[in-house]
Amino acid sequence: MAASPATEARTTEVRTTEVRPPRTGGSRRQVRGTAAAPSSYKRRRVRENLTAYAFLAAGIVVFALFSWYPIVRGLLLGFQEVTFAQPARWVGLDNFQRLFDDPLFLTAWQNTGWFTLLALVFGFATPFVTAVVLNEFRHASGFLRMAVYLPVMLPPVVTMLLWRWFYDPGPGLFNNVLEVLHLPAQQWLESEHLAMVSLVIVSTWANMGTTTLIYLAALGGIPGELYEAAELDGASIRQRLWHVTLPQMRFILMITLLLQIIGTMQVFIEPFVLTGGGPDDATVTVLLLLYRYAFVYNDFGLASAMSTVLFVVLGLFAAVYLRLTRSK
Repeated sequence: MAASPATEARTTEVRTTEVRPPRTGGSRRQVRGTAAAPSSYKRRRVRENLTAYAFLAAGIVVFALFSWYPIVRGLLLGFQEVTFAQPARWVGLDNFQRLFDDPLFLTAWQNTGWFTLLALVFGFATPFVTAVVLNEFRHASGFLRMAVYLPVMLPPVVTMLLWRWFYDPGPGLFNNVLEVLHLPAQQWLESEHLAMVSLVIVSTWANMGTTTLIYLAALGGIPGELYEAAELDGASIRQRLWHVTLPQMRFILMITLLLQIIGTMQVFIEPFVLTGGGPDDATVTVLLLLYRYAFVYNDFGLASAMSTVLFVVLGLFAAVYLRLTRSK
């Protein structure tokens, strides 16, 4: 069947409008340019990765040298007899046996547990109450927060020496106040019943600033609509605190509780500076006993065994902390 004139015209138009292929030289330059771009990009990526790995390797080396190596070395010393005058001698579990046979070992753990319990009673509730009160202030809030945080910025030894003067049985501030109130003077650091409480008060005053600021930040994150709805329902201040504030801060309170337990179990500066573990070993803590083993009795193997036991106990609390934060 013969094609129509219109079909032949369209075919001729298509043939005449066909695009000629590019010249050979232009095609080579284009291929060469496209091949060079990925190559330079790969080299740049390799240089960037090598630089990043170099910085990372330096950090890992420093961390391993000053953190991992002392931990591993301390664990090994717990199974050795170390005098630093002769080569270390492997003794197995003898250090742990001597540690558990020492009557001060149990006393130190009891005192540390008592300090931790008192610190939770005073040191856990006081920052929360302080944060709730400061959160209600609309004027001079910055000054009040700075005043609460100021003790944290003081060197710990300076804080201890200041409070030693407060507790002085002669010209001390507290006994002078009791004298004005016509109350009997107290032996704050010389009494077996008051010494530990006195240490807890010092520790609470010196460390509550950081926890208070954490609570203030958490309080600022609670939606105001919840308090407004509670006020419309006729809730009192105590009811708003119990049904709005505490549920909203439950996670923060749990984390600070675990961190405070871990921190108070490592108490050392307070009994070391203020009481030296006395009176009658009433304030000997785990770290203070560890210090005595190492630097008073020069028994570094026994001190390392003590640190290993403390490491295991604190590791359990750290595992709970990590589990809570990961689940959250």
